[in-house]
Amino acid sequence: LSWQFLRVTKQYLPHLARLCLISTFLEDGIRMWFQWNEQRDYIEATWNCGYFLATCFVLLNLTGQLGGCVLILSRNFVQYACFGLFGILALQASKYILWDVKFLMRNLALGGGLLLLLAESRSEGKSMFAGVPSMGESSPKQYMQLGGRVLLVLMFMTLLHFDASFFFILQNIVGTALIILVAIGFKTKLAALTLVVWLFAINVYFNAFWTVPAYKPMHDFLKYDFFQTMSVIGGLLLVVALGPGGVSMDEKKKEW
Repeated sequence: LSWQFLRVTKQYLPHLARLCLISTFLEDGIRMWFQWNEQRDYIEATWNCGYFLATCFVLLNLTGQLGGCVLILSRNFVQYACFGLFGILALQASKYILWDVKFLMRNLALGGGLLLLLAESRSEGKSMFAGVPSMGESSPKQYMQLGGRVLLVLMFMTLLHFDASFFFILQNIVGTALIILVAIGFKTKLAALTLVVWLFAINVYFNAFWTVPAYKPMHDFLKYDFFQTMSVIGGLLLVVALGPGGVSMDEKKKEW
């Protein structure tokens, strides 16, 4: 199934994966543009840092996110854009979610998607880690792919429900099996594609922000959650398009 899907979509799947991956940064940057005063006042009141520092924070988030998205979509200086977005994630974690385990895990999953994008953009011939000795036949790119896969599955840890009903027990068993397969790199493309379909269905059903009036706080909350989930879907699509990398059971099977 995954090979048939790849044959049909191989020309545009990496582009779709990139667009999905940066969607949460794009949406957040645009929102900061249109809600400039509200964002600045919130930071000023929450951090008690003064008007100037609050303005700098919002400006840094806006330019960093929109600039990084433009570079990634245009495939220019992608590595620098990824590092910039890593910095934005760290900055936002200190602002909003450091003590919220659910959102922290989701931001780590988003970081996993960026790590996969960084691995994809890294050329085989030129190492960003010049002077670092290689470990066997595995390059730093392959370890980035491993780290990205492991971080991506944190998103699904937040979807597990500790409920005695048959539906949730079945969902937990199947979901856990799939995320383990992606993490260890076994039947990776098929498992990742299945998770894409599952996560997209859950996202559309539970985060339907378009059904909530824009003036209600729940609208912005669901919208943020929707696009963050779409970014994790983008990371999984990169796994489907590019494979698990050298540090995986799928690659080891070829040696056997």
